[in-house]
Amino acid sequence: MSLKEKVEAALEKVRPALKADGGDIELLDVSETGTVKVKLTGACGICPMSQMTLKMGVEQVLKKEVPEVKEVVSE
Repeated sequence: MSLKEKVEAALEKVRPALKADGGDIELLDVSETGTVKVKLTGACGICPMSQMTLKMGVEQVLKKEVPEVKEVVSE
């Protein structure tokens, strides 16, 4: 399984929580250095708490599920 596939699988675990709040997440890129670039969409794209969701929610899950992930950044 490629790194990108691992990240996609991990994102499936956080997606239900985002969708419950009217949002979603789109994977844009996974670098070889472990940086994951995503785009928060729907309600998450305009939420003032989106950076906290990204760092404290999405990034933590991805780092736990995919140890190669070093950081998650948004577009």
